[in-house]
Amino acid sequence: MLNVIGIDVGGTKCAVTAGCATEKELKVLDKKGFATDVSKSADEMMAQFFEILDEFIPKYGCDAIGISCGGPLDSKKGVIVCPPNLPNLHGFEIVKTFKERYNVPAFLQNDANACALAEWLYGAGEHCQNMVFLTFGTGLGAGLILDGKLYEGTNGNAGEVGHVRLSENGPVGFGKFGSFEGFCSGGGIAQLGYTLGLAAYQRGETPLYFHPETAPKDITAKSIAIAAEQHGDPTAIEVYRLCGEYLGRGLSILIDLLNPEKIVIGSIFTRSRNGLWESCKEIIEKEALEVSWKCCEVVPAQLLEGIGDYAALTVGVYGLNQTKN
Repeated sequence: MLNVIGIDVGGTKCAVTAGCATEKELKVLDKKGFATDVSKSADEMMAQFFEILDEFIPKYGCDAIGISCGGPLDSKKGVIVCPPNLPNLHGFEIVKTFKERYNVPAFLQNDANACALAEWLYGAGEHCQNMVFLTFGTGLGAGLILDGKLYEGTNGNAGEVGHVRLSENGPVGFGKFGSFEGFCSGGGIAQLGYTLGLAAYQRGETPLYFHPETAPKDITAKSIAIAAEQHGDPTAIEVYRLCGEYLGRGLSILIDLLNPEKIVIGSIFTRSRNGLWESCKEIIEKEALEVSWKCCEVVPAQLLEGIGDYAALTVGVYGLNQTKN
């Protein structure tokens, strides 16, 4: 059994989780968090983590520390590079900081890779040799499990599928019009909702989630989902159908390129699969190689709202196991 501490560094909130792991099971023993204050320096933010770790480690023990953080970052060097939501952590040697203070191994992964490891070892991807995990939340990123291990690329930036352009025009995501993230993320769905809502209103229709005085920022993936799922609003249904179509286009590329046995999708897909899957499946069967899509199962993430806790802990478990092999 391994005693692990997980550190989740987020742009909105941060958390420290204590857990214990066996080959088949990971238990969360305790958790404490705090709101992220981006005005604080790296040292000030680390002091908040230290306060919790100083309490948890004597109480629960610690064989390794796993750190999950939004990218870009360099997992091999243990350095946070330039995350847009954490400007004061630019260039911060976070692994070295925790390793030296607590004298235990520490490991760093971006949040998509961390979630992929969690779903692979303890969730929907158990026993897979080749699996793709997609975040599908605020943004769209992927974690790749290939030939039974995490694939990180040359400098830890493999899996940035949200940056792939699927259309010359379309919602903006990852700094690109028509990107995979533009079509398949919370922000992307909101952009689609505003555009389709405005068009419907100008045709004399009245989408439930849209009013002429509605600002784009007031439309969310959740408000559109409620209109579609609870009230059958046709414009809202079309937003999710179109999102599903482009999800299918993106998945078709991944299926042809990587030939995975499973694609596990989190967040919005787990909540709104019914509105997305029919059009997604139709595109996959049209665009991807039949021999490849027939052996690939697309499933919702299994760890649901607890995935953030599992993700950081699993980075520690996986990193420690890799050092032993």
